Amino acid sequence: MINILENLNPQQKDAVLTTDGPVLVIAGPGSGKTRVLTHRIVHIIAEKKANPENILAVTFTNKAANEMKKRVTDLIDKMSAIDESQGSQNRNYNAYETSFPKNFPTICTFHSLCVKILREESELIGYKKDFVIFDTDDQKSLSKKIMKRLQINDEQFNPKAVLAEISKAKNELVTPQKYEVIADGFFQETVSKIYHEYQKELKQTVSFDFDDLIMQTIVLFLNHPKVLEKYQEMFRYIMVDEYQDTNYAQYKIVNLLSKKYNNIFVVGDDWQSIYKWRGADLRNILEFEKSYSGAKTILLEQNYRSTQEILDVSYGIISKNVNRKEKNLFSSKKSGQPIVVYEAADEKGEAEFIVSEIAKLNAKQGLQLKEIAILYRTNAQSRSIEETFLKYGVPYKIVGGIKFYMRKEIKDLIAYFRLIQNNNDTMSFERIVNIPKRGIGKTTYEKIISETKRTKRSVVETILNYENKDIAKKRMESLFSFADIISKSKEKSKNMKLGELLDYLIKAIDYKNYIVDGTEEGNSRWENVKELFTAVLKYNKLNAEEALKLFIEEVALASDLDSVDESQDSVTLMTLHSAKGLEYDTVFIIGLEEGILPHSMSMDSPVEIEEERRLCYVGVTRAKNRVNLIFARVRRIFGSPQANYPSRFLSDIPAHLVDMKNQGYSYLTDDYKKKDDIYYD
Repeated sequence: MINILENLNPQQKDAVLTTDGPVLVIAGPGSGKTRVLTHRIVHIIAEKKANPENILAVTFTNKAANEMKKRVTDLIDKMSAIDESQGSQNRNYNAYETSFPKNFPTICTFHSLCVKILREESELIGYKKDFVIFDTDDQKSLSKKIMKRLQINDEQFNPKAVLAEISKAKNELVTPQKYEVIADGFFQETVSKIYHEYQKELKQTVSFDFDDLIMQTIVLFLNHPKVLEKYQEMFRYIMVDEYQDTNYAQYKIVNLLSKKYNNIFVVGDDWQSIYKWRGADLRNILEFEKSYSGAKTILLEQNYRSTQEILDVSYGIISKNVNRKEKNLFSSKKSGQPIVVYEAADEKGEAEFIVSEIAKLNAKQGLQLKEIAILYRTNAQSRSIEETFLKYGVPYKIVGGIKFYMRKEIKDLIAYFRLIQNNNDTMSFERIVNIPKRGIGKTTYEKIISETKRTKRSVVETILNYENKDIAKKRMESLFSFADIISKSKEKSKNMKLGELLDYLIKAIDYKNYIVDGTEEGNSRWENVKELFTAVLKYNKLNAEEALKLFIEEVALASDLDSVDESQDSVTLMTLHSAKGLEYDTVFIIGLEEGILPHSMSMDSPVEIEEERRLCYVGVTRAKNRVNLIFARVRRIFGSPQANYPSRFLSDIPAHLVDMKNQGYSYLTDDYKKKDDIYYD
C-alpha cells in the first residue's frame, strides 16, 4: 500500500485531508494543483470509504480531464486499501464514457457533464435524447439563415458579433424572453429578434449549441427539483479545477449540485484569470468565502516548475493589479540567469533574434525544439515568425490553426454521421444533400423543409414518405436514394463497429471518387479521410449506434489544446490565451508594446488592463528556465509601420532581474525612462 500523502508539502497535505465543507485552494502556477486534486479523490475513496460514484471533478479541457483520470487510475491501482474484489478492469477509466462511470469518479469537463445529464433527462425539457450539438460553423450558418429570413443585413450586423451577444446572454442565464425585456439600443433589440428565432430552430432540429448544454441543464434542475436532488445525491463530493475561469452559468450549476452536502472544493488562481471575454467572472474566486459560509482557504505557493528569477519577474508584473489575493510564490530552483528583454528594430528583427537564440540553445545545450514556445497576443503576429522559420528550416507547429475536425471533407462525413444519429438535423441535411452532387436546388430543399415542419416528421421520414408531385422525378429519386442510405446506415449501426459504418457510408455515397480528383489537394483530402478511420478506432468496443453518439460529442466538445501533439519535436507557436496550463523550458513572448500587449482595446479600462497584465503573467510563468520578452521599435500593422512605446509591463519588472539587449540603437525616449526602469541600473 502506498502512502497517499507521501511527497506532498504541508499545504498540499492540508488540501488533500480537508474533505468536508467548502474549501478554496489558491494554487500558483506549477504548484501541483492536479496532484492535489487526484490525491484528494483517492484519499476520499480509500480513507473515507466513499463510493467512487459519489465524486465529481470538473475541469475545462478533455486533455486535463483525461490526465486526471489516468492519474487517479494509477493511484487507485497502487492502493491496497481499495477493495481488490472490484477488479482493476472496473476501476480503469474509459476516456469517452457513454454515461456516468461505474466504480469510478466522474471526471470530465463542464460541458461533458451536462451532456451526460441531458442524455438521461432531456425529455423532461422537451428534447429527444439523440440531440445534436452545434459547432461554431453550424451556429454561424443558422444565424445567417435567420438573419436573411428576418431581412437583417449581415454587413450591418456581423453574425459573429450577434452570436457572441447570444452566448453572453446564455452564460448569464438570460432567456430570449428576458433578453427582450432588457434589450437596450438598436443592436440588442435586433439581437433579441434573432435570439428568439435561433432558439426555436435549435428546438425544432433537436439541437443544443455549446452554451445551451449548461443553461438547459440548469433549466432542468430548476424546473424539476427531484432531478436536481438525484444528482445532488449522486455527487456528494464536488471538485472544480481552474475555478477562476468559471462564468456565472458554471458557478450556478456547481452551486446547485453542492447545495445539499456542501462538500465543494475549488482550485484556481485569480492571477491567471484571462477569459473575461468569454464570460469568466473573477468574482467567483475572489468572493468564494462570501458564497460559501465557513469556507477554508489554503494557499499553494511553492512552485515546482520555474526558477525563482522567473517567479520574481512574474510577480513584478502582477503586483500592480488591485483586484487579487496576495500570495508569495517561491521555488527551490535558482538559475542565476536574468530574464532577457530584447529590443528589435522591427518584426523581422524580432523573428531573426528568436531563430538565433533557438539555434544556440539547440547546439550548445541540446534543448529539444518541443521545449520551446513562442507566445503572442493575437494570431496575426505569427506571420513574420512563420516566414523566418520557413526561411531557416526551423520545424514548428501552430496551436489554433485549422483543426482536423474543421476540414471540409471531415465535416462532410461528420454531417452524415450526425444525420444518421439524429434524423431531425436539418442543418446537416442542408450541408450534405448535394455532397456528392445530386442536383438538389434551393427550391427542392425548401419544399422538403416545409413539409418536414408541416408533418412534424424527421427530414429522412419526410423524404421517404413524400407524396406530392411538385418535385421532378429525377430529383425525387436522388433524394430518396440519399434518405435510404441514411436510413439503412442507422439500421446497420446497431450491428457494426463505427469504422465499418464509416466504410459502408463512404462506399454508399461514392465519396472517394467525389474528392479524389487527380490533384494534390484531392489526395490530401483523402489522406484526411483515412485519418478519420484511425480516429474512430478507440470506439471499437462499442457498436456503431452507441459509438456514433460519443464520437460526435467528442468532436463537438474538443478544444485546440486537446490536439496539441507533444511528441513532435518542433517549436510551438500559440496565443497567450492558448498557453494556459502548458509548460516549456524556454518561452519567447513577442510584441510587448503598448497597443499590442496590453491590447489597444483595453487601454481605456482599468479592469481590462488588469486582465492584460494577468495574460502577460500567464505567459511568463509557462517557462521553466528561460524567458525572453521582446518588443520592436517599429512594427507593420495592417501594412503600415507603427512605432509604439514598449509595454508598461516591462517597466514593472525590477531592473536587477533583467538582461537588456537590443538590435542597434535604443528607441527609448527620455520621458519613458524612469528611475526604476529595467533599462538602467
